[in-house]
Amino acid sequence: MDWLSLLPPIVAIVVAIWKREVILALIIALWLSETFMAGFNPALGFLAVLDRIVAVFQDVSNTQVLLFGLLVGALLALLRESGGVAAFTDRLIHRGFARTPRQAQLLPTVVGTSIFIDTNLSILTAGTVSQKLFDKFKMSRARLAFFLDSTCAPVSVIILLNGWGAYILGLIHSYDVGNPVRVLVTSIGFNFYPLLILATVFFTAITGRVFGSMRCSEIKAQAIGLPEQEIAPSKARYMVVPVVLLVGGMLFFMYYTGEGNLLQGAGAKSVLWAVALATCCCALMLLFDKVFNIHEITKVSFKGMSDLLPVVSIVMLSMALGASLMALGTGDFIAGTLGPYLPFSLIAPLLFITASLMSFTTGTSWGTFAILIPVALPLGEAVGLPPAFVLAAVLGGGVFGDHCSPISDSTIISSLASGCDHLEHVKTQMPYALVMGGVSAILYWLISFALV
Repeated sequence: MDWLSLLPPIVAIVVAIWKREVILALIIALWLSETFMAGFNPALGFLAVLDRIVAVFQDVSNTQVLLFGLLVGALLALLRESGGVAAFTDRLIHRGFARTPRQAQLLPTVVGTSIFIDTNLSILTAGTVSQKLFDKFKMSRARLAFFLDSTCAPVSVIILLNGWGAYILGLIHSYDVGNPVRVLVTSIGFNFYPLLILATVFFTAITGRVFGSMRCSEIKAQAIGLPEQEIAPSKARYMVVPVVLLVGGMLFFMYYTGEGNLLQGAGAKSVLWAVALATCCCALMLLFDKVFNIHEITKVSFKGMSDLLPVVSIVMLSMALGASLMALGTGDFIAGTLGPYLPFSLIAPLLFITASLMSFTTGTSWGTFAILIPVALPLGEAVGLPPAFVLAAVLGGGVFGDHCSPISDSTIISSLASGCDHLEHVKTQMPYALVMGGVSAILYWLISFALV
């Protein structure tokens, strides 16, 4: 196919930027790729798209990841609607875990980095816990939004015992990279942006120092009356027990499926088993305590699943497009064409910048991973860069762009969970993100010389 194999990912990027619709971009790119392989017959290409999507479910790991996404939606809804999140918040406040401004700032920072299982759960929990505290010490909601957005999303790609890890494993497991789990774990040390932005948040929380437009928000900050909770607090254990079971279950199942070695564990299977266990436990607790009857649990669970259905659809289409681009030979063509001519020291920085731009303009890091990973791994192999290094460049860039993007779901939810104006949140956290993103690009350039 030669240069034509580049058109599907290029079209995906252009459509995503133009229409800001990731699902539409993925569908068009997938149809274009399949049409090329069907002898440029658009009708056969359409049929091949359906076959390619069906083939996603023929891979057991892919199906496990998709089911995990739906079950997480059900679990989040049960935790929220049961009043468990609200009760957990009240307990923290009443027990005096935040007596000083520094403690108040460290609370969402620690919570945000601790609940790494799901980004939305982490953001909502940390935001709900901290709103009253930030008002009490007259700290701006913009600062809280920055803490939420800069811990909850970046930590998900650092502590990969979650859907992120399962999804990324699904994208790289068919490439010749040796042990995919080991490559993924090794990439953590090269994932500079998430590590740097997390360090920045802890520095800000400990010192209390803010810069740029964030300082203006702090000057204007006033005590704000706490909005009434939509859901009355019930019992903290409705949240604590399922979350602990979820984290512990993932670790145990990784150990179990790896026959005593966490790095050898089946990531997709482990996260699915763990979230199923946590969801069942939560449902049984609510039934036993007569908080909900079986009809109400079913209704709440399916509502939660429907809320995450668009995200699951993006994951499914991303997997299909990744498989299609592999079959089309996009990555191999780029590697063969650019590998001999592109300076090896620029490959990782350019991958980081490209991923940043894609995720910033589309508002999604997962779609960016699906488009760039099939390109990055063959390209890195062609010039002798370790797969973990080029993978980290794509992952870090995707998180950086998604973190800055005003249309990213995590950015929007951070604004909502903190009670901060959305545009103010984007404007105040941008200087921090841009500085750390620039430092990350320079680090990829410098370290490239040491790896080849």
